[in-house]
Amino acid sequence: MAIRLEPEDFIDMPWKNGGGVTRELYRLPGEPGSDFGLRISMARVGQSGPFSLFPGIDRILMLVDGAGFKLDMNGQVYTLDTPFVPLAFSGEEPVACTLLGGESLDFNVMSDRHWGQAELQVHELAPGQIYRCHSVTPRLLYRHATGQYAEPELWVLAPGDSLDLTADEQGATLVDIILYPLIGV
Repeated sequence: MAIRLEPEDFIDMPWKNGGGVTRELYRLPGEPGSDFGLRISMARVGQSGPFSLFPGIDRILMLVDGAGFKLDMNGQVYTLDTPFVPLAFSGEEPVACTLLGGESLDFNVMSDRHWGQAELQVHELAPGQIYRCHSVTPRLLYRHATGQYAEPELWVLAPGDSLDLTADEQGATLVDIILYPLIGV
């Protein structure tokens, strides 16, 4: 049976580089000595500056709310100004972030290569539409809530779990995070 994580399950923690705070939504342990095997988080980016380096980590980042930002990775510039468009990159990659306007909110999936991989799919649901998920592999489902006091909604599904999520009268954005842990992990 799918497990819904509540706001009290989430942890606010400072960025590795001291430049802000991340709300960690979910974490799986990694190998001894590593920070994590898998980590799902959201962060309010309030100033331009460098990203923390995460050697051995694959990252998927997307804008959730705000004007967005430009990411310069060794001269290759990516503009994230459209919500829910994922960008995958290596945690070793030096990244300089420049805000395009005021504060922005991002969504981040990080997986240690020794743990396995994560894949992300975004689904826009019309009002009342149902997203039916039957999990063959472990996965997480994030439903983006809007409004000033909205809290993140996250469900954890083990293989064999099923879940139906229905969009409200405004519709919904769902992020389906499919997990591919390495055998023996």
